[in-house]
Amino acid sequence: MSVSFQIRSSLPRDQGLILDLIEPFVQQQLLIPRSAKEVSDLLEHGFVAIDGEALVGFAAIEIYSRKLAEIQCLAVSSQAHGMGIGTQLIAACLAKAKEHQVLEVMAISSSGDFLEKCGFDYSLPGHKRALFYNTGGN
Repeated sequence: MSVSFQIRSSLPRDQGLILDLIEPFVQQQLLIPRSAKEVSDLLEHGFVAIDGEALVGFAAIEIYSRKLAEIQCLAVSSQAHGMGIGTQLIAACLAKAKEHQVLEVMAISSSGDFLEKCGFDYSLPGHKRALFYNTGGN
């Protein structure tokens, strides 16, 4: 399948399409479930990939502070995988972080190889590492 897509900022009208896009990934436990409100909150700093009239990708950057932001909700429809859409969505998020002068951007993913190709690394400056504790909450 040939995909000709463009990346643009997400809009409120995209919310339902984004929820539809991420649902299969939620079912496969590759993405955490998102409510309509949560997706709505991500739209301000989100980007969609559009192929004609179809929404084929989404990612957002959640800016916590000038020190840290996080890539959220990266999803590309299964029929559009391998077309460079995810890479361009990540690039748009990173450009937004630079625009806001954020120092570090993190991403939590089951696809570490992909993120490394986008310039992410497992270490932080000065040999620091990010450690996480799972509270068991949903």
